[in-house]
Amino acid sequence: MIKQNFNNKIDGFSKLSKQEKIEWVSSTYFKSNLESAKLLKQYWNDDIDLQKIHDEFTENTISNFYLPLGIAPNFLIDGRDHTIPMAIEESSVIAAACKAAKFWRERGGFKTKILSFKKTGQVHFIFNGKKNKLFDFFKKIKHLLIEDTKEISSNMTKRGGGILDIELIDKTIDIPNYFQLNATFDTVDSMGANFINSCLEQFSETLKNQAISNSNFSNNEKNIEIIMSILTNYVPECLVRAEMSCSVEKLSDDKNFSGKKLAEKFIQAVQIAKTQRERAVTHNKGIMNGVDSVIIATGNDFRAIEAGVHAYASRNGHYTSLSDAKIVKDIFTFSIELPISLGTVGGITNLHPLVKWSLQLLGNPSGKDLMKIVAVAGLAQNFGAIKSLITSGIQQGHMKMHLINILNTLNADEFEKKEMIKYFKIHTVTYSSVEKALKNIRNGL
Repeated sequence: MIKQNFNNKIDGFSKLSKQEKIEWVSSTYFKSNLESAKLLKQYWNDDIDLQKIHDEFTENTISNFYLPLGIAPNFLIDGRDHTIPMAIEESSVIAAACKAAKFWRERGGFKTKILSFKKTGQVHFIFNGKKNKLFDFFKKIKHLLIEDTKEISSNMTKRGGGILDIELIDKTIDIPNYFQLNATFDTVDSMGANFINSCLEQFSETLKNQAISNSNFSNNEKNIEIIMSILTNYVPECLVRAEMSCSVEKLSDDKNFSGKKLAEKFIQAVQIAKTQRERAVTHNKGIMNGVDSVIIATGNDFRAIEAGVHAYASRNGHYTSLSDAKIVKDIFTFSIELPISLGTVGGITNLHPLVKWSLQLLGNPSGKDLMKIVAVAGLAQNFGAIKSLITSGIQQGHMKMHLINILNTLNADEFEKKEMIKYFKIHTVTYSSVEKALKNIRNGL
């Protein structure tokens, strides 16, 4: 085991060159500092300009961390064909998406709808005074709050977005003397974080300055204390719906399952995810396999989406399924509603070459169109997972996709991989079974 000294404090690390950073971390934490440095440099881009772009995405960059970028064709969404880019390391995700896309293409494809398109942020502040005086004050200065952000919001307004509304919310039941300015925004095709946060910070300045000059406030009331001004990644009013449907009879492509039996088991599986938290978490994780992989490929913030989506799954006081299934008049419908704030301009969308490529692959979608595509990817992934669970079981397909990873771990050559793939078409894949079968080949058995 390599012994590490975790008391290696260093000052001014960010001021070091990339080479100096690599030398420090390699010599401090790795037994073979040359091997460590070689590995990090192995993942640099040969194109110096391209590497410089990646270096400047974040602080203290020393290398690039790659994820596979795959594509899932044959998605029919609202009557239009799409090939969806997906960046993910989990072996079975893209295969399952492709299978679901092909399955539903033959049954009418996916239908989508934007249910709402508002994003929000809050100025959090403390007011020590009479509530009625604060609310009267807010009514008088509301137009000034918007007026003072005109320079910030001018470009967004030109694109058809901007500030939609501001309201004062009494939160004193939660925290003494605590209030919010809650603002709603339309950020058009950008995720809009910088725009929203800039507006909120200006709101806080206007609020403080106007309070100081307000003659109706006592000296104590004039001293409004701003705690913070920040957007929220919980966007229940930025909502997209995706669904697919077909007759119960057409639902099954498995001779061992009738459409009726498959539909009934499918609905039962979703009902379990609706009522059982332990299942709901894994159920929704499967949805996010599809969602996150498209979000990463298109340069969006998957952490923000994850946080907002899981909060939405808990909106009624308990954590539940994000998807729903039903049968009405012999028509099976599987649907999902997701709160997701996405952008197709700004951020790294114009900087990262593969992000630009992915957006071009999707036809340079608007922010709303990308919401629809992402929701479909999540729903398709969820359908594929549930269908496997209630029929053959999840491990059969997953472990066959994982077979190559196991073979690579065991340093199998190309001939051995071909033989193993043939062998495991009719055998169960586990690490130990692959290890044993590979040993037999190497021993000539």
